[in-house]
Amino acid sequence: MEEKIREALEDIRPFLQRDGGDVEFVEYTADKVVNVRLQGHCAGCPHAQATIKNGIEAILKEMLGDAVASVEAVQ
Repeated sequence: MEEKIREALEDIRPFLQRDGGDVEFVEYTADKVVNVRLQGHCAGCPHAQATIKNGIEAILKEMLGDAVASVEAVQ
């Protein structure tokens, strides 16, 4: 599953990089939570939570279905 998540994040990454940011995969937990670390401009952006929930999480759920319960940002 981690490999599928990494591949999906590669599809998302160009959109973040266009705005000077990036995303790093941290871990996939037993309770289906994907932990990521936002980088660059995304790390301090006031819209970071929206990017995680409305962007990254929505796309991962669409691509991977029930294998992803949520996406959370970690430091």
